Amino acid sequence: MGGLRLFLLVLLAMLAAPTGVVLLTPSAAIAQEAPAAPDYKQWEKDAALAEQVLEADRASNQALEQLRTRIDDWRSKFAASQTANQQRIETLRNQITALGPVPEDGNGEADEIASRRAELNDQLNKLQAPGIAAVEAHSRAEGIIKEIDTRIRERQADALLKLSPSPVNPINWPAGAAVLTQGMKTLWKESVEAWENPARRTELRNNLPVIILYLVVAGFLVLRAPAFIERMTARLRHSASMRTRDVAASILSLGQVVVPVIGVFLLVLAVKATGMTGLRSGELISALPDAAAALFFASWLGASVFSGGTTAPIVVDRPSEARFHANMLGLAAALEVMRIAFATDVRPPLSQSAQSVWAFPVVVLVAVFLFRLGQLIRREGARGADAGSAFRARVQRLFGTGLVAASIISPVLGAVGYVAAANALIWPALGTLALVGLVIFLHRFLTDVYLIVSRSGEEGREALVPVLIGLLLSVCAIPVLALIWGARIADLTEAWTRFREGVVLGGTRISPTSFLTLVAVFVIGYLVTRLIQGALKSSVLPRTKLDKGVQNALAAGVGYVGIVLAAVIAITAAGLDLSSLAIVAGALSVGIGFGLQNIVQNFVSGIILLIERPISEGDMIEVNGQFGTVKGISVRSTWIETFDRTDVIVPNGDLVSGVVTNLTRGNLTGRLILKVGVAYGTDTRRVDAILKEIADAQPMALVDPEPSIIFTGFGADSLDFEIRLILSDVNYKLVVQSEINHEIARRFAEEGIEIPFAQRDIWIRNPEALRGEQKPKPAAGAAQPAAEKPETDPRLIHNDPSDEDDGQ
Repeated sequence: MGGLRLFLLVLLAMLAAPTGVVLLTPSAAIAQEAPAAPDYKQWEKDAALAEQVLEADRASNQALEQLRTRIDDWRSKFAASQTANQQRIETLRNQITALGPVPEDGNGEADEIASRRAELNDQLNKLQAPGIAAVEAHSRAEGIIKEIDTRIRERQADALLKLSPSPVNPINWPAGAAVLTQGMKTLWKESVEAWENPARRTELRNNLPVIILYLVVAGFLVLRAPAFIERMTARLRHSASMRTRDVAASILSLGQVVVPVIGVFLLVLAVKATGMTGLRSGELISALPDAAAALFFASWLGASVFSGGTTAPIVVDRPSEARFHANMLGLAAALEVMRIAFATDVRPPLSQSAQSVWAFPVVVLVAVFLFRLGQLIRREGARGADAGSAFRARVQRLFGTGLVAASIISPVLGAVGYVAAANALIWPALGTLALVGLVIFLHRFLTDVYLIVSRSGEEGREALVPVLIGLLLSVCAIPVLALIWGARIADLTEAWTRFREGVVLGGTRISPTSFLTLVAVFVIGYLVTRLIQGALKSSVLPRTKLDKGVQNALAAGVGYVGIVLAAVIAITAAGLDLSSLAIVAGALSVGIGFGLQNIVQNFVSGIILLIERPISEGDMIEVNGQFGTVKGISVRSTWIETFDRTDVIVPNGDLVSGVVTNLTRGNLTGRLILKVGVAYGTDTRRVDAILKEIADAQPMALVDPEPSIIFTGFGADSLDFEIRLILSDVNYKLVVQSEINHEIARRFAEEGIEIPFAQRDIWIRNPEALRGEQKPKPAAGAAQPAAEKPETDPRLIHNDPSDEDDGQ
């Protein structure tokens, strides 16, 4: 229960904590920059006292926490003093370095330099003394704090593992019943004594109007207001006229917690105004607001998280049953608050048997409802098939399994006698469930705000910003989760201190401050580099006579140089000394060099291409069997668009080391060779004249040199000719080729010139099979010839359609 109460207290503190603004005067700012030297005499006293207390081991945990806070203050002072005179020390070191190294033999150095070196070393030792003393004291404080933390953790572990009398043993039941009986008698006695006191009765009569007013308002706020707010929230969520309905409904739904708790607070005021309360009854009455907060918070959170449908934050098969169990868990938490208040300041203190019997029933009650709720969460409802939904389903099943396991283990531990361990498990599990529900509600609320600001629809819930919001909320919930599970505030402050100090890497301390400085300076340098690149590309380079490829090369070079300079300036601004990492960097560079060999090769090849410019944007090239137009040349690769309108990325190394055919380098002219075949017997001179007329008639053909017709030879099936002409624009090569083919087909048809097709000879080995004849079988016992020849000679069959043969 301590974890749940701690969660509620942290939540209220977060909501009610005021925001303070501290204004520093110039003198105060200077004081912060140069902190005063610690009082080492007082530190010695405090350190000796802490060591004596730890050696005696008699102080309570509260006393140890107070002692730890005092030592931690000293540690902070020493940490600030370690950098005292840092700038002056750095200056002196540079001065000493400027004097040069000391001669090895001790001779040969001028007296002026030797005296100056001694003077500077003396000043350096004096300036380093405060920092060295602070380092030593900081180390001692660090050791004391670690010892205190270890002592407190050991005591907490002993308390959790303490074996108490079993609450299921009937022998121990009378002790628990006696606590209840004695408590009821005490309450009755306090009431009777208060009523018999005339002054109390007079106070009651005087405050009766105020009491009635408090009771009427409290009754309305507790009994009627929650249902009214719930109806208004549901009506607002189903309203289609408001874009901000989800945000407004979420804010309005908080009234289901705030309003009834205010009503219970007014009820407490009414009871206290009667003057009839005593010590025990006053404790119970004062605990009512906390109990009401637990009850109504659980009810509101269950309604918000288990809203039903596939879009609910937590999808379950039975959302109404899940909300019921959430309400029951809130009721159990309220009972635990009242139980603790009832057992507070009991004289004599409760025995171990009474404590076990008194606490165990509430643990069992929580375990029953938590077990069933965990089962419902494990059996999640239908979800989408995307990867995000599948991941959320796995997390939900894992979370439900954890709740089921905690609800089983806790009663078993309590029944055995480990009641403290049972409470330390079941109540933090319930607190974790409440924290997860609160994070889910906040994530949905902030996502709704984002949808309003970005004017996005429901599809915006799957955008990057909502995911980052969820991640940030999860990180912020980690400290609260640690407190719920028993972590101390000192543990969190210690973790924060370690985080602020950073880590030491190769002799260099990298802290969050230096890292943020590094990132901020690098981002600024990167943005400035991109701004300069944009100005060069759009304003400066287009006004020069440089080629497009050279312009891109200059812009790319400026970008690489700017990024390197931004990185160097960022490292310098962060104060990181990377000289100690030189060996590690050298070792890594070998492995990285092998891995980046191809990238470096392509990078250097890109620079060569941009400088020598064997190809340019717009050139038609052929490389590695890819034929297309160059659309862009970068430092690493070249982008080629093929005639199929597909993009091919070619590494620059292939363009430099391979064979590249550039069809349009320098000019667009190019030669077209077109082969034509005619049938044997055709007048070759006539064919030559016709082809010459067709070639000369092409508008894309150059007159000088004029097209030529070549009779190349006698082919197997035709007389072969070639049309050779130079085109003014080789980009139209295929268009001209198609047009010439059309014209050849038309002119040959008009002139009666035949374009032959290929001829083939077919030899038939068994012509009798085609005639349907059967080959005679040899007589029995006759010798089988070694090789059988066909009965008739094969005949030559032509595939010429003019042949009138029977085809045999």
